[in-house]
Amino acid sequence: MSRKRFASKPSVALIALPLFLSLICAAATPAEDRLANEVRKALVTLPYYSIFDDLSYRINGSTVELFGQVTRPVLKDDAERAVKHIEGVQQVKNNIEVLPLSPMDDAIRVAVYRAIYGNPALNRYLLQPVPSIHIIVKNGNVTLTGVVANEMDRTLAELQARSVPGTFSVTNNLKVETSEKKVETSEKRPGKK
Repeated sequence: MSRKRFASKPSVALIALPLFLSLICAAATPAEDRLANEVRKALVTLPYYSIFDDLSYRINGSTVELFGQVTRPVLKDDAERAVKHIEGVQQVKNNIEVLPLSPMDDAIRVAVYRAIYGNPALNRYLLQPVPSIHIIVKNGNVTLTGVVANEMDRTLAELQARSVPGTFSVTNNLKVETSEKKVETSEKRPGKK
């Protein structure tokens, strides 16, 4: 996928992880591009990062602001620690939300995982190094994030998630890869180059 450059000042790059995950780069200089790639790599390689977590960040100069939702408190701390040690980062603002502990939410996560990735049309997304469909469950509400190849996969993932008993609502924030190429935003998703 090609990268798009924007000449806006200051340059801000937002990289959401789930993976998965499109890359539209908004770095205006090679140094900012390098920093964005290093932050993305640091987050995507965290040991406890999974398809049940959603991480994103924004870069403004030498400040990195972290966002998202994680199932483990240690992941919030690890993300901040990993980004702080990157050359060129002077400040990290950690706005990552730790999802509440809930056996019901855990059961819904597993059921939605099985429904989506057990579908023959969608299981190819699980074979990627960083699966591109992320499942966020908070108080019985499911949010799907990431990037899929086409509108049919986006709709199918939502239908599979809605079929799981016990979910109160399903929000489909999946992006379609082909339409992401045309959108001129400063959003970037790790997992694909």
